[in-house]
Amino acid sequence: MKNKFFVFMLALTIGLTLSACSPQLATETLPPATATIPLLTQQSVSFPLSEPGPYFVGRQTHILVDESRMDRAIKLTIWYPTLEQTAGGLIITDTDSEPDLSGAPYPLILTDHDSGSYLFQSHLASHGFVMAIVDPPGFSNSMPWNNYVVDLPLDFLYVLDMLTSNPPEGLGDVLDTTRVGVGGYSSGGLFSLALGGARINPEYFLSQCAQAPSLDFPPEFIGIEYFCKLSERWDEFSSQVGDKISTVSEGLWQATTDDRILAIMPMAPDSAWLYGVEGLAAINIPSLIIAGTDDELISYELSPCYIYEHLVNSERILISFIDKQHMMVGTPENKSRINHFAVAFFGYYLQGQEEYADYFSEDFVSQFDDLYWGVYPNE
Repeated sequence: MKNKFFVFMLALTIGLTLSACSPQLATETLPPATATIPLLTQQSVSFPLSEPGPYFVGRQTHILVDESRMDRAIKLTIWYPTLEQTAGGLIITDTDSEPDLSGAPYPLILTDHDSGSYLFQSHLASHGFVMAIVDPPGFSNSMPWNNYVVDLPLDFLYVLDMLTSNPPEGLGDVLDTTRVGVGGYSSGGLFSLALGGARINPEYFLSQCAQAPSLDFPPEFIGIEYFCKLSERWDEFSSQVGDKISTVSEGLWQATTDDRILAIMPMAPDSAWLYGVEGLAAINIPSLIIAGTDDELISYELSPCYIYEHLVNSERILISFIDKQHMMVGTPENKSRINHFAVAFFGYYLQGQEEYADYFSEDFVSQFDDLYWGVYPNE
């Protein structure tokens, strides 16, 4: 079985850029970081929102402890707009940066550790968002599907509740938790769909896994073990999740979502089998899917395309990166393009930046030979 986390970290190593309880907060001291503005290139001009935005950025790190779930400790990194600070002539950002309230409160973007730390980084904060990176205990992308397919969306919802009811000191006036987006790559795409309202379809999932050994998959497909290990202990899993989630209505489990979540951006999502047609139809908010047409780990056709084609919401978008594989996020060009689309999409739906609609439209995408609007007709 392919180990997605190993491949991801290897790419970085070789130089590719790729709720009712009050939280217990423990601030981690972080080293100052120098803010740099990259030189304009033809690529960045073509994707203008890939350039840093008008805000300086700051970062805080906390630990939230969910006492209702066996004192589950969740690491939380928050990027937010700040006022300019200088030291020795250098612009710096650190945990002591004073928030910039000129445009506050700012919409909140929730994301997973890998997507936030290696893909988005501080980019969304520089464009007037607060980004919260949720890093639960014991999770890595190398795991086959297990309880985390429910546990992690619940972690996101706990973080959202805590940021609403008891925000970290100094950030109370910065956060707008009534305008929330969720975005993530690979497993982060699964969390985005779950938080967007997708509902687990146990009958579909178990039937797919039962017939999987007889199906013909691409040679580099991540593997049936990754997707179907959970089917071998489904009854145990259901009982651990609890009746609040696993109670079936209309053949589906209950959603792990919240009305404050207004838009989602699942990228290379790997969860089509978990939700099926009926489970995906439960998503009724704007959705932007990013996917590589040559994704060898999850299969472009079997997951991202299937998900896109079975979202019933009219405000659904698929931007296909032609001939790109799963680790396309390891290149600076693709990373900057994805950040452009994230700013445009969330800016339109969460900030009310109506002009941003042009930057993720079919006309915009069609300008580029290596991008495709919708399902790419692989030949």
